[in-house]
Amino acid sequence: MKKIVIIILFLSFYSINAQAQDDNEQTLKDALAVIDEIMKSPDQEIPSGLIAQAKAILIFPTLVKAGFLVGGRYGEGVASMRAKKTGEFGPPTFLTQGGLSFGFQIGAEAVDLVLLVMTQRGLESLLKGELTLGADAAVSAGPIGRHAEAATDIGMQGEIYSYSRSKGAFAGVSLKGTIISTDEEANFDYYGRFFKAKDILIRGKVKKIPKSGQHFIEGLNFLAPPREKR
Repeated sequence: MKKIVIIILFLSFYSINAQAQDDNEQTLKDALAVIDEIMKSPDQEIPSGLIAQAKAILIFPTLVKAGFLVGGRYGEGVASMRAKKTGEFGPPTFLTQGGLSFGFQIGAEAVDLVLLVMTQRGLESLLKGELTLGADAAVSAGPIGRHAEAATDIGMQGEIYSYSRSKGAFAGVSLKGTIISTDEEANFDYYGRFFKAKDILIRGKVKKIPKSGQHFIEGLNFLAPPREKR
């Protein structure tokens, strides 16, 4: 009887872990698809010069927002940081995003959200494991389209730039007060160890990257190469 119980528990754990792994891999696929689609949007793409200067990129494939006077939002996503030596993006760390907002707002929507971290201060805030937009780092809507390429030294004008694609109808949206946290549980499910954002992005503790992670890195570096590779 005990053996049967142990087998059932093992199979249940394996099933849950496999599902979590599938969810993480889907998040990576969706995140890459978001960047691909945004960069291919006529006159709505992220300026290549700006994304080339970004120290890190955060992608939330589906941020769900809903509210009536008091609003709430939640989303799961990933972050990747450029290596100082090569300028290429590295292993992803999984994130969650949530927060409340007040004031006029009504409706519900799902949003694809991309955040470009442009400054060292913004990067350090992210690496703390919890980043509050508008408090730890200033966030502003990023310029779009080819005309923005002509802006002089545009990457030095903001800490974090946001880009979003709406899939619904919502009025009065603001990212200020949004808390972005490291999803250590998702990192464990994906890498097999509990990692903080700094462990993955800075300390290089990830020694083996799953194939889906390698594909994500390759795709991200192709779509958003560093300036010297353009």
